[in-house]
Amino acid sequence: MKKILTILGARPQFVKAAVLSRVISEHHEIEEIIVHTGQHYDNNMSEVFFKEMEIPKPKYNLAINGLGHGAMTGQMLEKIEPILLEEKPNAVVVFGDTNSTIAGALAAKKLGIKVIHIEAGLRSFNLKMPEEINRILTDRISDLLLCPTDTALENLATEGYKNLPIKIVKSGDIMKDAVLYYGKTVEKKASYYKSLYLKENDFVLATIHRQENTDDIKKLKSIFEGLSAISEIKEVILPLHPRTKSILKKHHIKPKMRLIEPVGYFDMLALLKNCNLVVTDSGGLQKEAFFNKKHCIIAREETEWVELVKNGFATVIGSNKTKMIDAFEKYQNSNTNFSKNLYGNNIGENMYQEILKLIN
Repeated sequence: MKKILTILGARPQFVKAAVLSRVISEHHEIEEIIVHTGQHYDNNMSEVFFKEMEIPKPKYNLAINGLGHGAMTGQMLEKIEPILLEEKPNAVVVFGDTNSTIAGALAAKKLGIKVIHIEAGLRSFNLKMPEEINRILTDRISDLLLCPTDTALENLATEGYKNLPIKIVKSGDIMKDAVLYYGKTVEKKASYYKSLYLKENDFVLATIHRQENTDDIKKLKSIFEGLSAISEIKEVILPLHPRTKSILKKHHIKPKMRLIEPVGYFDMLALLKNCNLVVTDSGGLQKEAFFNKKHCIIAREETEWVELVKNGFATVIGSNKTKMIDAFEKYQNSNTNFSKNLYGNNIGENMYQEILKLIN
C-alpha cells in the first residue's frame, strides 16, 4: 500500500485535512500518517476535536510553538526529517502557507520525497507577509500543485511555472467541502454558540488577528473604531485572538462591542451561518463567509481571494474605518445572489485522484 505523510500545524489546516482524510479512508488505497507540528496548539485541539471532526489522530505531535519564525521553522525541519526517514512515505502533503507548510516541504524535498501543496498558487503580492514567503517557496519546490481557483493558475503561469517539471491542477477549494459536510451537524455540535443567545441575521461577526494589523497601533485603533461605530447599529461579536487581546490591553483600548473567547470550529460555523455579515483579516474566513452566503468586509490592504471582490461578495477596506462603515451600509441594502460556483465541487475526491496519479 502506498503511503503519504500529511504535515499540519494550524487549526484551519486540520479542518481542510479532515476532508482529504475522509476520502482517503473511503478508498482504502493509501495509508496516511499525520504529523502535528504544534504550531498553533491550543486546548481545543484535543481528542474531542478529532472525534467531532472525524480526523485521524496524529501519529506524531512535535509540540513546537511560541517561537520566532526562524527558530520555529528550524526546529520543525529538524524534527520532521527523522520521521520521514522512519516512515518512508511516497509523498508529503502540506496545506496553505504556515511555517509548518514550508518546513514540511523543505524536509521532504531535501530527502527526495515528492511534495504536494494544497492551496497552491495563491498570492497577496505582499512580501511583508510571512505567509506570502512560505507559499511562494512551497510552490517552487512542490511536485504537485493543487490550485483552488483560476486566479491561482494565472499567478503560476505569470511566474513561469509552465516551464517547470511541476504538475499544476485546478482542484477547487477544499474548504467548500468542509463547510458543506460539517454544516449539516453544526446545530448539534455548536454548544457555546447557543449560550450567546444571538438573534439570527442580527449581528456582525468580526475577527482581527493578523500581524500587519495588530502590530500597527494606528491601524488597529482605526479598525476597532469602525467596528465600534457599526456596533451602535448592529451588535458586533468578536472572538478575541490572544495576540489582539494582549495588544488591546497594553494600549488600554476598550472596544465597544461584545468580545468573546476564541471559539471552536463548529461554533465558528454557527456564528457564520447566523450572522448578518463578516468583518475579518483572516484569509479562510473570507471564503467561509461566501460559502455561508454572507458578505465580507476585508480588513487588509489586499486579498488572495480576488474573485470574491470581483463578484461583489466582499470589499477590501484596509484599516479605513470610513470605508468599513460605508461597506457595512452598502451590504445592508444588498440582495446579492450567492449561487455562483467559484470554488468547484467534490474537491476532496479531485485531490485524492491527483495524489493517486502522482504516487503510483
